[in-house]
Amino acid sequence: MAIHPLTGLKRLLVGSPISTAHAEHERLSRVTGLAVLSSDALSSVAYATEEILRVVMVGGAAALSLATPVGVVIALLLLIVAFSYRQTIFAYPSGGGAYLVAKDNLGDTPALVAAAALLIDYTLTVAVSIAAGVAALTSAFPSLHVSRVELSLIFMVVLAVGNLRGIRESGRIFSVPTYFFIGGILVLLGVGAWRAFTGSLVPVPDHAAALPVHELGLFVILTAFANGCTAMTGVEAVSNGVPAFRKPESRNAAYTLVVMAVLGVTMFMGITLLAHAYQVVPNDTETVVSQIARAVFGGRGWAYYTIQAGTMLILVLAANTAYADFPRLASIVSRDRYLPRQFMNQGDRLAFSNGIVVLSTCAGILLVLFGGDTHALIPLYMIGVFVSFTLSQFGMVIHWRRMREPGWRTSAVINGFGAIVTAIVLVIVATTKAAEGAWIIILLIPALVVLFRATRQHYDHVASQLSLHEFTPLPRLKNIVLLPLSGVHRAVLQALHYAHTLSDDVRALYVATDPQSLAIVRAEWEQWGEGVPLVVLDSPYRSVLEPLINYINDLEAREPEAYVTIVLPEFVPARWWQHLLHNQRALILKGTLLFRPNTVVTNVPFHLTR
Repeated sequence: MAIHPLTGLKRLLVGSPISTAHAEHERLSRVTGLAVLSSDALSSVAYATEEILRVVMVGGAAALSLATPVGVVIALLLLIVAFSYRQTIFAYPSGGGAYLVAKDNLGDTPALVAAAALLIDYTLTVAVSIAAGVAALTSAFPSLHVSRVELSLIFMVVLAVGNLRGIRESGRIFSVPTYFFIGGILVLLGVGAWRAFTGSLVPVPDHAAALPVHELGLFVILTAFANGCTAMTGVEAVSNGVPAFRKPESRNAAYTLVVMAVLGVTMFMGITLLAHAYQVVPNDTETVVSQIARAVFGGRGWAYYTIQAGTMLILVLAANTAYADFPRLASIVSRDRYLPRQFMNQGDRLAFSNGIVVLSTCAGILLVLFGGDTHALIPLYMIGVFVSFTLSQFGMVIHWRRMREPGWRTSAVINGFGAIVTAIVLVIVATTKAAEGAWIIILLIPALVVLFRATRQHYDHVASQLSLHEFTPLPRLKNIVLLPLSGVHRAVLQALHYAHTLSDDVRALYVATDPQSLAIVRAEWEQWGEGVPLVVLDSPYRSVLEPLINYINDLEAREPEAYVTIVLPEFVPARWWQHLLHNQRALILKGTLLFRPNTVVTNVPFHLTR
C-alpha cells in the first residue's frame, strides 16, 4: 500500500512506530538517565559563576573574590535540595515531582501553583540552555554572534526531532555530548588546579584594574547569590522522571540524582575557584568558561576548542531535560483534567508528542522575543524553580507526619530544613529579580492556575452532561434528511443514494437565483431525482446560504422533536491546489449549523480522478 508523502516524511524524521508492548525497553538506564535528566543541572555550571561575577564586579577588582564564598553557600544549598529530593524519589516513585507531592499533601491549589511553576521553568530551561550554548559557540567564533537567534532556533528544532524519536533514542543521541562535557570540564579543572599549585598559572589579561570601585551593599550581594542559584536549576528533574527509568526505578533514579549532585557541586566550585585564580572578568563577547579555558590551555588551541565544543553541546542539550520532563508533567496534569487531554496522548514513538511540540513552540517564541540573549532570559528563570522546590519540600514534611513510617522524624527534619532554605532563597530571588523581568513570572504563575481551573471546570461540566446517572432512554425520533444542491450531477446522485439509507423523508433543496437554471434543474431532477420532492427556495437577492438557513429554521419550528440531517454532496479534487478553484459553500454551511441541537451535517465526498 502506498504511503502518503507526509507520512513518509514523518517516518524519516521520527522513525517507525513503536509498539506499546515495547514501552519497557524504551526506559532509561543509569547512564542514559544521567544524560537525559541531569544535563540541565550539570550544564548550568557553565554560566552560574559568570552570573555571580557580573554582579559583584560592580565593586571593583577586590569584590570579585566574593564569588567564592557565595559559591560555597550555593553548593551547600544544592546538596541539601538534592538530598531532600532523593527522599521524594522513594516516597513518590510514580514521578510528577512537586506537583504530585503538593497535590497529595497540600491540596489542589498549591499543586497547580507547582505545576505552573515547573511548566514555565521547563520552557525557560529550553530557551536559556540553547541561548547559553550558542553563546559558547559565538565566544569561539565571534563572527557568528549576529546569527545567534537563527542558530538557537536550529538547535531547538534538532532537539525537538530527537525527542520525537523517543526517550531511549534521545538518550543515545545525547549521552555522548553529556559525558564529553563532564570529561572536558574535569580535565580543565585538573589542569587549571595543577598550574595553580605549581606556580605556572598565567592570569587572563587584567581588565579588573579598570573596573570602577563601589561599595557593595547587602542587596547587591543577595543579587549575586540569586544569580548564582541558576546552578541549582534542574535538580528536581530526576524526581519528576522516575517512571522513565528501568526497574528498580526509584533506586536507579536516586543513584542518578546523587551522581548528578556530586558532579554539579564539583564542577561549579571548580569553575568558581579557577575564575578567581585566573582573575577572570565577565564581558559581553566571551564567556567566563571560554576565558578560563584560554588561560589554562595557553590560547585558542585544540584543547580550548574541545572545551568550547563540549560546553556548547551540553548547554544546547541541557534543554533535553525539559523535553523529558515537560511532556511527562503535562500528561500527569492532563490526566487530572487541568490541561487539554491531548497532552496525555503518546505518539508513534511512545513520546508525548503534543507536549514536545508545545514546549518547542513556546521556547522558540521566547528566543525570538529576547534575541537569544542568555542574560536577558535568566531573570525570568529561577522563580519557578524555587516555587516548586519550596512546595515540594513542605509537602514532604506533611507526608512524613501523615505516614509516620520508621525514621519519619529525621526525614521530616531534612525536608523541613530544605523547605525553609528554599523559601528564603525564593524571597531573595523574587525581590532581587522582580525589576529585571521576574514580575512577568510572578503574574504568569497565577494566570496559569486560573487557566488550569477553567480547563478542569469545562471537563467537569462536560462529564456531568454526559453522565448516565439518572438517565432515561430517549424516544426514537423522526429523521428528516435535506439534500441541498446547486445542480444535478453524479456527486448529487451519490449523496441522494446515501440519504435514502438514513430516512424515508428525504427532501432536495434548490435555491433559485436564475429562472433559466431553475428550469434546467427541474427537468433533470424529474429524470434523476428518484421521486424525491424538490423544494425550490426563492432568493431575489441572490443569497444562497440565507434561504437554506431560513428553511431549516422553519422546519425545526414545525418539527421540534425531529432530527434534521443535512447531507452535503461534495466533490474532492485530485490535487490540493484545485480546491482554490471551487467555492466552499458546503464548509460555510457546515460551520453555520455546527452549534444547533438536533441538527446533523454530513458530507458525502465524490473523489475526482487526475
